[in-house]
Amino acid sequence: MSIPAFGLGTFRLKGLQVIDSVRMGLELGYRHIDTAQIYENEADVGQAIAESDVPRDELFVTTKVWTANLGRDRLIPSLEESLAKLRLEQVDLTLIHWPSPGDELDVADYLGSLLEARRQGLTRSIGVSNFTIAHLQRAIDTVGADEIATNQVEIHPFLQNHALVDFARRHGIHLTAYMPLAYGKVLHDPLLQGIAARHDATPAQVALAWLLQQGFAVIPSSTRRENLASNLEAQRLRLSDEDMAAIAGLDRNERIANPGFAPNWD
Repeated sequence: MSIPAFGLGTFRLKGLQVIDSVRMGLELGYRHIDTAQIYENEADVGQAIAESDVPRDELFVTTKVWTANLGRDRLIPSLEESLAKLRLEQVDLTLIHWPSPGDELDVADYLGSLLEARRQGLTRSIGVSNFTIAHLQRAIDTVGADEIATNQVEIHPFLQNHALVDFARRHGIHLTAYMPLAYGKVLHDPLLQGIAARHDATPAQVALAWLLQQGFAVIPSSTRRENLASNLEAQRLRLSDEDMAAIAGLDRNERIANPGFAPNWD
């Protein structure tokens, strides 16, 4: 199943903040909404979706199963709880949010449970997030590359994740870039500012266009209507080969999402 290339992230947004962000996003044309159990905003996202005029079949909704729910007795019930909060009978995509900390649980066990959730109709497709090459290989061995709709990982101009990207592409696995704006750091980069000025664009639009042109899906977030609208315009921006190469030179392995339970990154 095709994942919309441009989505709306909801990380760190709760309550009225996320309700307003999703509501404005839907009004502006966003149709891919990304949430997660650990964000504690699924009910708010569900409210915003329910109160919108957008038909369900025009929406693509992603949620992610938290590490505490990876056990065989918890994964499917937790997804059913997510559906109740989202007020949906089915999500379009369910991801394993992080590999089991310390690999306490085997990838085969929880991906097997997620595949069963899909068979039960709780989700249209399945995928993973924050998976390293080793975890991704284990996932491929378990369910096959064709079953993995995406690996959602941190990718932006300052963290380009080359080894993982190359591995995923060799196996035909799609990648979704989260934190595509490096939590706002792209806005202040002189090179991105210069490219933006030449294209009558913003640095955020340049960073997003750079990711889109490489085939990644992006899920930026914002609570401001003007930024939500501006980000969408990145889809119309076409960067030159020279622009793309210059931005590629910004890589400095600067990882933002790196909690204590994170796997050993590639």
